Amino acid sequence: MSDTNMPEAKVEDDIYTKDGTLDYKNQPANKNTTGTWKACPYILGNECCERLAYYGMSTNLLLYFKNHLNQHSATASRNLSNWSGTCYITPLIGAFLADAYLGRYWTIAGFSIIYVIGMTLLTLSASVPGLKPTCVSKDDCHATEFQSAICFTALYLVALGTGGIKPCVSSYGADQFDDDDEVEKKYKSSFFNWFYFSINIGALIASSLLVYVQDNVGWGWGFGIPAVAMAVAVVSFFSGTKLYRNQKPGGSPLTRLCQVMVASWRKYHVQVPEDKSLLYETADAESAIVGSRKLEHSKDFRFFDKAAVEVQSDHIKGTPDPWRLCTVTQVEELKAIIKLLPVWATGIVFSTVYAQMGNLFVLQGSYMDISLGGNGFEIPPASLSIFDTLSVIFWVPVYDQIIVPVARKFTGHKSGITQLQRMGTGLVISIFAMVAAGVLEIVRLDIVKRHNYYDLDHMPMTIFWQVPQYFLIGCAEVFTFIGQLEFFYQQAPDSMRSFCSALSLTTVALGSYLSSLLVTIVTDISTKNGKLGWIPDNLNRGHLQYFFWLLTVLSVLNLGVFLLVSKWYTYKKAVGTLR
Repeated sequence: MSDTNMPEAKVEDDIYTKDGTLDYKNQPANKNTTGTWKACPYILGNECCERLAYYGMSTNLLLYFKNHLNQHSATASRNLSNWSGTCYITPLIGAFLADAYLGRYWTIAGFSIIYVIGMTLLTLSASVPGLKPTCVSKDDCHATEFQSAICFTALYLVALGTGGIKPCVSSYGADQFDDDDEVEKKYKSSFFNWFYFSINIGALIASSLLVYVQDNVGWGWGFGIPAVAMAVAVVSFFSGTKLYRNQKPGGSPLTRLCQVMVASWRKYHVQVPEDKSLLYETADAESAIVGSRKLEHSKDFRFFDKAAVEVQSDHIKGTPDPWRLCTVTQVEELKAIIKLLPVWATGIVFSTVYAQMGNLFVLQGSYMDISLGGNGFEIPPASLSIFDTLSVIFWVPVYDQIIVPVARKFTGHKSGITQLQRMGTGLVISIFAMVAAGVLEIVRLDIVKRHNYYDLDHMPMTIFWQVPQYFLIGCAEVFTFIGQLEFFYQQAPDSMRSFCSALSLTTVALGSYLSSLLVTIVTDISTKNGKLGWIPDNLNRGHLQYFFWLLTVLSVLNLGVFLLVSKWYTYKKAVGTLR
């Protein structure tokens, strides 16, 4: 891979080891002037502004679909879920390009430009006559097919743009800390906490200021400010160019995985030796895979070890055919991905619960009392997500500065608790969030029934009763999502970290798709024989609590599966390391 794929300030060949990873042991000047917390403010600033743009545009999107594009409640919910899901599927594209060809720096840079173009087009679709919907009153608008098409084109450009940023930024920030330096390595776990903290600072501004602007000033400004924030994110990222440490892309990871599967299948009749030292590996101290350390042989999935068993036919043309003979490290890469998949799958239901915060929680809140005081000020229902953000902002420093040190004294683990224990704790908390939402809906509907409030737009029960469910979701995020970020980075093969970060993000996508599927199934079944169903246009006549109970049951079952998977899982180990 040529050095033109790296920023010019960091392409000197002598700062790389043979495996493509950065080597600062003999470069004290580089080590002292690049990476670590010196580079992180620019990366964290980029993430904060990008998330401000994303959440500022998306937090209130359900009501934009419903009131300005004139979509049915269930249709608006499905469209939001599908778009949100796509935003977490496209990272697979960005991750592949980053790991295989472009590197993380240029992937982030290129896709950021696409993101800005999408945000600009979305702003124009909400502000330019002829492109924006025609409105009779504030919430009574009608959009033509062309206007809707422009809006969704812009949204899916944003989805593509975010695909190059999401899987790379967290990994790129973690790359600034050297795994071979014990002083730097201990800060890496803390980086993920503060990375998620910066996300929620952006989300805090979005869910408070920008939701108010959209509801009270207009959607042109409501989309325009996030577009400017995204431009600031790009500037912040480029400003730190000279301080970044970059890792060379290691070639297509998918090709390497396929080579192991093909080679092991071709040798299905070959016996795997008991002595692991007889398996094929390069003689060099470093891996043959650019950007990856050697991995120790593991006893899991021994069938794939056949790919590393040498036979005479492997050397017919002199050099080994990679489709017939693979190194132990290459085989262990595939094993690592396979072992991640069950953990990955258990994140889907949690993401479905998380998706309700910008979906059915907002719909539930829109039927409650949104007035504040007697001055006519109304709280936008979507702005209640600020309490999720505040919860995260509260729990991140508490976790990093209090929980970790205290837990470390009891467990002796450098991070206090393992990443899987952290994720499991979040799954438990998410169950209580769904219970809180379901109980609230039961109480709300009981008041509606007793006082015949069925046709009121806002029944007299303050929206602030939603605060507990938002706060619990925020607490669960700190444990599960941050634990997931760190887990997929640490357990990924070195040359596939963007790919595995993208893989973890797809749980959010599939969670959104699962939410959309559940809404569709529930709507089809519950509206049979002329019934209004669980989620009708007038929620006062529905049974939204049943949907929350459904998610509660799914979450409990998912927790049980997660506990079984966690007991089975073994952490990866690089050659020459303790873990």
